[in-house]
Amino acid sequence: MEIKLEHIGRRFNREWIFRGIDYTFEEGKTYAVLGPNGSGKSTLLQIVSGNLSPSEGKVTYWNTSNSIDTDSVYSHISMAAPYMELIEEFTLSELLDFHFGFKRYLNQLSKDSVIDLLGFEKSRNKAVKHFSSGMKQRTKLALAFCSDTPVLLLDEPASNLDSQGIKWYNTLIEDFTKGRTLIVCSNQEYEYAYCERHIHISNYKNPDHL
Repeated sequence: MEIKLEHIGRRFNREWIFRGIDYTFEEGKTYAVLGPNGSGKSTLLQIVSGNLSPSEGKVTYWNTSNSIDTDSVYSHISMAAPYMELIEEFTLSELLDFHFGFKRYLNQLSKDSVIDLLGFEKSRNKAVKHFSSGMKQRTKLALAFCSDTPVLLLDEPASNLDSQGIKWYNTLIEDFTKGRTLIVCSNQEYEYAYCERHIHISNYKNPDHL
């Protein structure tokens, strides 16, 4: 799927976070959106996902030569971010059943194989609210990577992961991103080292864009 941004801007109150973004995310390519904390990376990713409307400009989604209606974009995109909430009253098993009631499993995966991928067999019937922050982040990543969607959006994907978790994250990148459009927001190189193209959010904050 191709995602096209046309003169995208977003402001809060009277302050522009960024403005004048014209960019096309091409099918099957990998992108890193870079900038310091508070620069607007997450805001841009929310706009790309369709969860947030731009203050100006428009986002269009294309599958081959056909446009995709905004209301159905969610079925084409998976996202993982530290600020995304899990339903913590669910057990892991219940959470997977719920999530994959809306998204298909990727590449013949199943609930059991995702739990095995996570290494959480002993926690399959544990309520998510009892998970550590690292376990929750792993779960968010697994839900995104293992969903059969052409676009994968990751915001600070290694947040709350220890060194073993970061190695696990890199394994997901190697095993589950082939042919998918991947957009990563980060200011940590180890999170986006594999990305082919870089977008610096600071390029859309200078006076020429205001």
